[in-house]
Amino acid sequence: RRARDRRSVLGHDHCSGRLHRKVLVYPLVLYQGSCRTVNFEKFIFGFFIVLALKLNFVFFVGFIDNPDHQHVVELGAALAVSLIATIIKFGDRSQMGAVLLATSLVADLQLIVAVFIWGYAVNVSEAGMTSNTLASIVSLSGGALLANMVSVTLLLAETITMRR
Repeated sequence: RRARDRRSVLGHDHCSGRLHRKVLVYPLVLYQGSCRTVNFEKFIFGFFIVLALKLNFVFFVGFIDNPDHQHVVELGAALAVSLIATIIKFGDRSQMGAVLLATSLVADLQLIVAVFIWGYAVNVSEAGMTSNTLASIVSLSGGALLANMVSVTLLLAETITMRR
């Protein structure tokens, strides 16, 4: 059965005009040596960078001092995805990778401080969550949002200038 499920045939590469090997894994067709393959590592890298920006934006949007417009789960999700994006960025050894890592670390630092302020205000402080405290948390989230926007802009610039 395995021999039937995985067959290798030669096919024509429409991008380069060369022959390449097609691996048929039913129901998928994987092209080896072809421009049709997606770099899965780059896909995951870009996905988490954009997701970190989106989650940070979702938390940031709303009135800065209204607790009904910001939720701790949104802040936690933004921090978690930002940390995952930072871990993924450790693998890139280029100059652009170093800058992307720096922007990600800035976003992480600001989100971590925002989470600590939220935790202190809710669990330790006698005043609880005040509008001034929430404004500080949202401001820190705005700084992280700016760092994530720089990161996505650099990623887009690198993608646009990349040659095949």
